[in-house]
Amino acid sequence: MNFALSVLDLVPVCTGSTPAEALRRSVDLARLAERLGYARYWLAEHHALASVASSAPEILIGHIASATASIRVGSGGMMLPNHIPYRLAEIFRTLEALHPGRIDLGIGRAPGTNGAASRALRAAGSEHFSSMMNELLRFGGDQPYGPGHPYARVTAMPTGVPLPPMWILGSSGASAAAAGAAGFGYSFASHFSTEPPGPAFRAYREAFKPSAAFPKPHAILGVSVVCAETDAKADELAQSMDLTWLRINRNQYLPIPSPAEAAAHEWTDMDREDVRQQRKLSIVGAPATVRARIEAMVEATQADEVMIVTNIHSHAERLASYERLTEAFAEQRKAA
Repeated sequence: MNFALSVLDLVPVCTGSTPAEALRRSVDLARLAERLGYARYWLAEHHALASVASSAPEILIGHIASATASIRVGSGGMMLPNHIPYRLAEIFRTLEALHPGRIDLGIGRAPGTNGAASRALRAAGSEHFSSMMNELLRFGGDQPYGPGHPYARVTAMPTGVPLPPMWILGSSGASAAAAGAAGFGYSFASHFSTEPPGPAFRAYREAFKPSAAFPKPHAILGVSVVCAETDAKADELAQSMDLTWLRINRNQYLPIPSPAEAAAHEWTDMDREDVRQQRKLSIVGAPATVRARIEAMVEATQADEVMIVTNIHSHAERLASYERLTEAFAEQRKAA
């Protein structure tokens, strides 16, 4: 079974630390991921969440790319409704010029935040996504505006630099066929979506038309993972993730709690049932447990790549989780 492993970083903020510390710690994870052979390192865009410090992925991408040497770095993703397409074209052309061949531009259609923050961002409605994407591609150079158009003489600098390879991010399958028809990459967010990824991947591949950046389809499966020495230890670490999700679901926006804080929480029967359902979206266990479940997901979806997100309290345990995961797939990676 041949597939790549990658990292999705939400820059988790935990109790006892600050968002600034969380941002600086991303370099630790990126360098570890590069050393371990992960294929790419993506940064998410979220706003107004006390547990997530990744609100400006375009800045973090440049920072991480400068702190590493070879791993691909990109957005997972830029939430297009929050951005002016022309400005986005300039930003990612600049990143591509500074780090040629190492940048990815992942695009999402959701605002990545709540309604109040969306208003503060002046976010566009989802109905404008197609027109905004068209603007981004035109300013990126694929289909420049012709004579007579108001933007005919508007150039996204730096010229002579293409937009990085583009990926469409999805969580429902609605945009899968469009991503394929455009010759983009496609990434499905199984780490939070209850929709099955298989139909979306099939729609993507069936509609796929080769492009310069993607001569063949490439589908990434996003997966939430906590990997520890034993199943019991992984379960203990994942309780921080459980309580964080429960709080967000109840509009309580707080940093990620420690396992001790989670254990001390007064869990109701409804809380435990909600968490039990949410845990179905995560892979939690010892290396052998995690490897078996990831391989089963890849076999079911035929994903080309698995992108791992790990949001737990301990920075050291988070790094160790990615390291154990690599060890679990040592034979598979060697064969690849």
